[in-house]
Amino acid sequence: MDSEKKYGAAECGDCNTCGKCDDQTQMQQEDLFNAAVMAAASIDRNSYEKNLARERKATQPNYDSPYTPQYETFHRNAVARPITPGCEGAQLNHDGLTLYTLIIYSENFAGILNQITAVFTRRQVNIESLNVCSSSTPGVHKYTITCFCKQEMAEMLVKQIEKKIDVLQANCFVDDEIFILETSLLKLSTPSVLANQEISRVVRRYDAKIVEVNPTYTIVEKTGITDDVIGHFNELNDLGCVLQFVRTGRIAITRSCIERLDQYLTKRAQEEQNA
Repeated sequence: MDSEKKYGAAECGDCNTCGKCDDQTQMQQEDLFNAAVMAAASIDRNSYEKNLARERKATQPNYDSPYTPQYETFHRNAVARPITPGCEGAQLNHDGLTLYTLIIYSENFAGILNQITAVFTRRQVNIESLNVCSSSTPGVHKYTITCFCKQEMAEMLVKQIEKKIDVLQANCFVDDEIFILETSLLKLSTPSVLANQEISRVVRRYDAKIVEVNPTYTIVEKTGITDDVIGHFNELNDLGCVLQFVRTGRIAITRSCIERLDQYLTKRAQEEQNA
């Protein structure tokens, strides 16, 4: 009877060498993932195809107007076209240059962004990404700009930007000095996802999240550092399933325990009181 006893996942005792439990768990995850995609893809997508037809019918062209509205062309079997290496802006080769992240704080007035970008234009420095948002300080906006350049050029850009009247503070950092985060969205061909299980493995390996599935495409969201976002795209693009790809600008915070802007504002307030 003992020889016929079947052990459970925690009773075998050979978990370090057997590996059967891990294989079974991975197979179960793949089956659940594929079943979820197939279930979503098999639905007659009322939210896309039928609503698209209703929108077209509701917005018939006005023949009294000389302009004809343009509609989205819907193809059920969308074709993925892999990106040619070297033609994607995020993958250009910058030999001998370092990626610097400039974090700039300014007053919330119109036209400041144009003044800041003009500094890069005059020195022929290409901006890789740009993110603008309000900071935790009321009335202060934060600009996060990345560019490939030498250290001397990065320091010169910071000095020139700080000369602007409405700019409060500007600093440049390398990747080791800041915490970085980016978000990307990938539109994948659903027939390709169902036909190739390696696509689902890549999505899970990079901890990406599926946010939409229909018979035509699958939307995948990936949040992480720049290398992970680009690596995730490259692997899926090599599998020939990417229909569209977009990523946000970089957001970053410093590793310092004290916010440099707070130090600057405190010092300026003390100088004003002493004056």
